[in-house]
Amino acid sequence: PSLSFVNDTLLVVGSTQGKEFPIWMSTNPSKGDWKELVHKSEAAAWDPQIFWDKEKDEVYEYYGSSNLYPLYGVKLNRKTFQPEGERIPVLALNDDEHGWERFGEHNDNTFLQPFTEGAFMTKYNNKYYLQYGAPGTEFSGYADGVYVGKNPLGPFEYQSHNPFSYKPGGFARGAGHGATFQDVYNNYWHVSTIGICTKNNFERRIGIWPAGFDTDDILYSNTAYGDYPTYLPTEKKNHLNENFSGWMLLNYNKPIQVSSTLGGFQANFAVDEDIKTYWSAKSAKKREYLISDLGEKSTINAIQINYADQDVEIMGKPETTLGHKYIIYVSDDANKWKVLVDKSKNTTDVPHDYIELQNPTTTRFVKIENIQMPTGKFALGGFRVFGKGSGEKPKTVQNFVPLRSGPRVKGERRNVWFKWQQEPNTDGYVIYFGKSPEKLYGSIMVYGKNEYYFNGLDKSDSYYFQIEAFNNNGIGARSEIKKSE
Repeated sequence: PSLSFVNDTLLVVGSTQGKEFPIWMSTNPSKGDWKELVHKSEAAAWDPQIFWDKEKDEVYEYYGSSNLYPLYGVKLNRKTFQPEGERIPVLALNDDEHGWERFGEHNDNTFLQPFTEGAFMTKYNNKYYLQYGAPGTEFSGYADGVYVGKNPLGPFEYQSHNPFSYKPGGFARGAGHGATFQDVYNNYWHVSTIGICTKNNFERRIGIWPAGFDTDDILYSNTAYGDYPTYLPTEKKNHLNENFSGWMLLNYNKPIQVSSTLGGFQANFAVDEDIKTYWSAKSAKKREYLISDLGEKSTINAIQINYADQDVEIMGKPETTLGHKYIIYVSDDANKWKVLVDKSKNTTDVPHDYIELQNPTTTRFVKIENIQMPTGKFALGGFRVFGKGSGEKPKTVQNFVPLRSGPRVKGERRNVWFKWQQEPNTDGYVIYFGKSPEKLYGSIMVYGKNEYYFNGLDKSDSYYFQIEAFNNNGIGARSEIKKSE
């Protein structure tokens, strides 16, 4: 479904294959007070968005989801919300030029045509920013790009810095099919989908990233460390560098003890920073547990529990369930335990529960003990402990080299191979990229490797790259910026 508004009226519209579909309207949605307006269109509207141009008091609809057809736009009658005039093709993919639009988990499937979908319009500084998702919902590289025009129905030009919403690495991967909006402090945010795609090819979650427009009116979103604790602002902030809490992941690939293991759902899958893998106990019995050894005494600020679906029976969203019930203990020696978090009486489903401690605690071992599951077995896709270790953060990465075919050499310029010297005191790296050294808005998180093959460049343009290392103690200084013609 898509949400938008006109004056004081909230609009809800969903995808449909028919030529008639409802637009639900409400001035009091919290009370369930809705009225239905039947919208008639010459074509089915998949992934529709209704956009109100406030200054002109005009309404437009954008829609489409296909690997054959473009996205369309049409003006709607301001009073009746029916189409007014012909629909206009407003955007189509150009994957021959834009590497990130190519199909596949790593933008490397040249046999299938990519999909474009998820149209969303934002107006800023009298320009119209038509956003779109590509190349497919189920991929880690699912991203949002944007074209910019002077009129609601175009023509539109490709923004030089694309994709503007992109997160192919880390625990939560994917940042496509989204919407850009402002909060009460006029800060921009971009909300988009994260792929799990394990139990179903289109299994997803929702992610939210700090976003904005820079001084050159370039639309960007900041996904670097975007699945680590991020502050929601209480004031106007710079979304490029003032939202990350600085709390690092303390238990990446650290030792794990568990009460039992179901088949191949191994214990280390709970701490491997991959949302697609998970550990499962053999049952949902009370006292099934997982113990995470941080390796040293560390300061804990927050814990995130990401449950996984193993042998679940509940479908949809029932009004009531048993809820996720658990207790988290901490210990300095794995013998004497004290309760840190008690959710043994919780009655709410919390598939991605997050606990931020009012008073940080210092300890080495963290244990989560199952009390009751709403359905299925006790299974964790990510047991993530955040804070700061007691050691040194990494040094600056050495010998960072982007390898790419030059403009006068025959080769695949949409691809680049990054190599660098492995830092011994490192959990992972973040690679930054962009078409200007001042606008390295793109980011890729890489765990446990000293190379990365990236297929998401625009063929005709030069790029700039930079890298930094991180561990449980903090983030090292960035390397020198490298240019690739």
